[in-house]
Amino acid sequence: MVIVEKTTFPRFVIGESLLPRCMEALEEAGFLNALKDAKFQEKSGAKFVMSDKTICDFNFNEKHSSGYEWTWQVPRADFDKILADECGKMNIPIYYESEVVHIQFHDDESSDIDIKLKDGTIHKISAKFIIDGSGYGRVIPRMFGLEKESNLAPRRALFTHYIDKNRNKIKAEEPDRITIYVYDTTTWVWCIPFSNGNTSVGFVGFPDFFEKFNSTPTENLKAMIASHEELNEQFGDCEMIFEPRELKSWSATTDKFYGKGFVLTGNVTEFLDPMFSSGVTLASVSAQKAAHLVIDKLNNKPVDWEKDYMEPCMQGVNVFRTFVNEWYSGDLHTIFFSKNQNEEIRRQISSVLAGYVWDKSNPFVNNHEKQVKSLAKYIRDTQA
Repeated sequence: MVIVEKTTFPRFVIGESLLPRCMEALEEAGFLNALKDAKFQEKSGAKFVMSDKTICDFNFNEKHSSGYEWTWQVPRADFDKILADECGKMNIPIYYESEVVHIQFHDDESSDIDIKLKDGTIHKISAKFIIDGSGYGRVIPRMFGLEKESNLAPRRALFTHYIDKNRNKIKAEEPDRITIYVYDTTTWVWCIPFSNGNTSVGFVGFPDFFEKFNSTPTENLKAMIASHEELNEQFGDCEMIFEPRELKSWSATTDKFYGKGFVLTGNVTEFLDPMFSSGVTLASVSAQKAAHLVIDKLNNKPVDWEKDYMEPCMQGVNVFRTFVNEWYSGDLHTIFFSKNQNEEIRRQISSVLAGYVWDKSNPFVNNHEKQVKSLAKYIRDTQA
């Protein structure tokens, strides 16, 4: 096994709030002990807050599906460095600051790969099979023209990390969850506390929201924070660790997540939206499934990539896509903040929010779109 990595670690990426379903993949890969030693902030739920301060709080120990009831909130630079270092301890060669510039596939599904090293020289390696987990780099889709536009509307995010000096005064009791503030119908804010005392804060919405702010990224984010009472109370006088960064029009996909001699995993398959922290879960579970199938293939066992990989991957993507779409449509606002909630329905939704989007005993997985739309309509009709 060989890993080719374009950057050097540690390096900054988002995807800082994991979901409990990630833990099963991390455990099987042998990473849990090293991650536990890092003492990242444990995460046991997700809290949603409306502009009128109405709260909906989900706890992962109250969910429909069996499995992990907690996970971590992590500065990804530290988290990813630990994973990479553990791979090194497993004697897996890693080519840092190297770029795949050419791939030649052969009839037996092996390939020859040209890698441009840090010093500009070309290094050649041969592979029996390629797993492309290149994320936003999307190496194979871009190299072979496999990219396809997502059907999700374009959105933007502006975010930074704050030195959260007010946490102990304001929210000392709950660093163990992500908090989502509903800023307006289609704009929301993530707050992800880390164990190091810093908190990741990001605004997400449609482009027209951000176009109202026309100064520097720092001044724009300050203005956004100042416009929200609770956020201003906690972060208005806090120091930003780095100049706010922007992501926009991130959604992309491809028709096939596999081909002759390769399989795509993680964000290189499809990245939906920061809402519900689906990215790392889809990445880790798709990598877990791909690894099993590649091992079978290399051991000359039959592999049905469509049935055993593409279909399960799309199931997870489609469940999360429904929840993303219905968040922005307002249907999930109606459900999350409704009165007299049914506890079993809460447990079923909590399972989805925990990443258990492959549990078909859950009606919000097995019939996700109909369940969300029908429940939202029922609530509106009965609480009007």
